[in-house]
Amino acid sequence: MARLLYSLVIYLATPLILLRLLWRSRQQAEYLRNLAERWAFYRAPSPEKLIWVHAVSVGETRAAQPLIEAMQRAWPDHRILLTCMTPTGREAGREVYGDRVIQAYLPYDYPDAVDRFFRHFSPSLGVLMETEIWPNLLAAAKERGFPVILANARLSERSARGYGKLAALARPAFSALSAVAAQTPGDGERIAALGAGKVSVCGNLKFDVTPPPEKIALGHAWREALGDRQIWLAASTREGEEALLLDAWQGVAATRALLVLVPRHPQRFTEVATLLAQRGMEFMQRSRGLPDKTTKVWLGDSMGEMAAYFTLADIAFIGGSLLPLGGQNLIEAASCGCPVLVGPHTFNFLQATNDAIAAGAAHRVADAGGVIKAIIESLADRPRLQEMRIAARRFAANHRGASERTLAVICSAAIEPPPDRAAR
Repeated sequence: MARLLYSLVIYLATPLILLRLLWRSRQQAEYLRNLAERWAFYRAPSPEKLIWVHAVSVGETRAAQPLIEAMQRAWPDHRILLTCMTPTGREAGREVYGDRVIQAYLPYDYPDAVDRFFRHFSPSLGVLMETEIWPNLLAAAKERGFPVILANARLSERSARGYGKLAALARPAFSALSAVAAQTPGDGERIAALGAGKVSVCGNLKFDVTPPPEKIALGHAWREALGDRQIWLAASTREGEEALLLDAWQGVAATRALLVLVPRHPQRFTEVATLLAQRGMEFMQRSRGLPDKTTKVWLGDSMGEMAAYFTLADIAFIGGSLLPLGGQNLIEAASCGCPVLVGPHTFNFLQATNDAIAAGAAHRVADAGGVIKAIIESLADRPRLQEMRIAARRFAANHRGASERTLAVICSAAIEPPPDRAAR
């Protein structure tokens, strides 16, 4: 009954879904491209042997890279179908994988659309990245005897409480999962409490993602071009955070330090540029070239260059953590050897954040004023920054190995095990 009511709500919400796509297309025209795929009408034929991986957007797409590469080695006769929900996720898929994977949108969770998706692609198994729980999708998979694994799974206490309030809908969905590869013991416990079986703790796949060498080289080239100027990075900032940081930064006495400001979502690049202009701050956009000596803020209006920004910066603040948004992931910064500051709200990545702080790779501050105070103190203490850089690289290296552990979980749940494992 709960899933029937849920499906009815989705059908009734169809006009609102279309309006939302139209609204978002005002800033990103790509939202109206491949529109039919969102209702599982696909033009391209499907290969006979297919493994399906769903990564909702950019972060999950990049995190899936070591696992996808491991599955390609394990099942060399299968193609990978990579689905997402956003145009930026699809673009990240093209950048990371090129033509090595097939890309499509996962349809919205209508029962008939889910049925068309499975009939068109007929994958051998499915892997959902992080916390993509769709009741009709998982029910359809279970009815078909089709294994679905939740990989790199994370679930905050807040999200677990939300699912708990919808237990009649959530518990059957979680119990339909064939296996779960959780990031941390806490994630595993919360997911198991919601009805999932066969939960293993495998670590975070993002530790296994190697920063692209060409992006590291780009960051070093920027650094050389900018000379000895001190640089701090506000990475993956969310709506409302830029104003708080700029208020605190503008209140500081004259400094030569350059702020590199990179909003989380590309549709906000123009909005943040307008904010900087309204404040009369000298800024340059990445899309228009390198900053000069008078530039106060360099606006990172580019995609796929975060590793270059982390390589460039002396220290970085990780956005989403000043306001109660849960924070963004600091693992890529650590992999690039960049010291990190985080705000008070990191519940989305609590274990990784706490581990980084304990390792000396990160430091927590209370508010925007605390960010700026810590930035100024850190830039004045070069030996401490160097210690944090070493700690960041050590922290990232010590947590690698999740992709092989996750692959083992997937192989144990697969109907058709990889050829090399089946022979054992």
